[in-house]
Amino acid sequence: MRNGLAPLIAGRRVSLIELDVDADPVLEARFGDLVPVLLIGDAATGTELCHYHLDRAGVRAALDAAG
Repeated sequence: MRNGLAPLIAGRRVSLIELDVDADPVLEARFGDLVPVLLIGDAATGTELCHYHLDRAGVRAALDAAG
């Protein structure tokens, strides 16, 4: 997912932050086996864009909407 995401965020004012879901009990309870998972926003309240596989169209739409 990371490699596919790189060209989608290139040139945008966004940061990719990777977290270990299994190392955080709150994240593990929220996402369980749905990893990798991609959120827009912060880990606690962010909106899930996709899990397992990168949804390129969904990510583009979310990034465009976020400005």
